[in-house]
Amino acid sequence: MTIQQAQQHTVSQLRLLYSERESANIADWVLEHVTGQRRIDRLMNKQEKLPAAQQAQLTSLLQQLATHRPVQYVLGEAWFSGYRFFVNEHVLIPRPETEELVEWVAEEIGRSLHQNQNLLDIGTGSGCIPISIKKKNPAVSVTAVDISEEALQVAKKNAAALSAEVNFIQLDFLNEATWDALPVFDIITSNPPYIKQSEEKEMSQNVLAFEPAIALFVPDNDPLLFYRRIAAFAKKHLAEKGMVFLEINEALGEETRQLFEQNGFAAVVKKDLQGKDRMVMLRTPANR
Repeated sequence: MTIQQAQQHTVSQLRLLYSERESANIADWVLEHVTGQRRIDRLMNKQEKLPAAQQAQLTSLLQQLATHRPVQYVLGEAWFSGYRFFVNEHVLIPRPETEELVEWVAEEIGRSLHQNQNLLDIGTGSGCIPISIKKKNPAVSVTAVDISEEALQVAKKNAAALSAEVNFIQLDFLNEATWDALPVFDIITSNPPYIKQSEEKEMSQNVLAFEPAIALFVPDNDPLLFYRRIAAFAKKHLAEKGMVFLEINEALGEETRQLFEQNGFAAVVKKDLQGKDRMVMLRTPANR
């Protein structure tokens, strides 16, 4: 099998699962992973024979993809903010809208007169948010917490691979008793669970079957659960002139803003590139 034949075979198999465009994109990703060659190199070397070991690897990857397992988990990698992150089923697959949140944080840090601030990321998962911020703003001191030991192992692996100094702590953020272990922070970030259980029926099966539910869902009767807890935490652990940046449920932008304003914060909801309410920035309560 040549590289060209491998490309054609991979696309044909993926078309059983994905659209033509998605199939082509995933095929390129898979073939680059298997061969170690970029698309331009594979085009130049299209008649090159694929070694038997690479053919066997490709067959194994396609078998996994046929089960609807996300390609990021199959390959064990996802690109985020220009960096390659290791991912598995213990962490969410990083999304483009979360990259927008990271860019917003990095921009605000860049505007600050004080670059050596300290930052806390809540529910860090793969560590993509705090690690990317640390890479973009090296002077910032970064701490990240998560309830899952397995997720923290993934995050630590990514921090080591990307040479990013991040302090990782395992704790249940919903348990207020754990907050005493944390100091005051200049910046707080989070992409917390915010999808209502009733929204599950609208979601892709490969998300439901493979991504960790604990990082996705909140009860229908309390969809702003994590935002209420973050508001309470920030009242005690956010420094003067501090900032909070959160990803939010696109359908609850106004409700989220009202929640934080009722807690004394100045809140700004920002739309993502798709025009959806996706992020909120908070400032320290004026009456503190």
